[in-house]
Amino acid sequence: MSTEQPNNPLHGLKLETILTQLVEHYGWDELSLMIDINCFKNDPSIKSSLKFLRRTPWARSKVEQLYLSTFC
Repeated sequence: MSTEQPNNPLHGLKLETILTQLVEHYGWDELSLMIDINCFKNDPSIKSSLKFLRRTPWARSKVEQLYLSTFC
């Protein structure tokens, strides 16, 4: 059984894809200014940021909102 989400622009996108596109577009420095979280400031990496974002719903929400306002 497949559940369609036609009104969700993030449906089918992995968090890693979202974060990678934001980093390519803005870079870590600008991203850390836009979303004030330490994993974007101190020795940033996709892997460490994904670990933090998966455990922190408010931070993930901010990243998803920035992605939507940038690319959608």
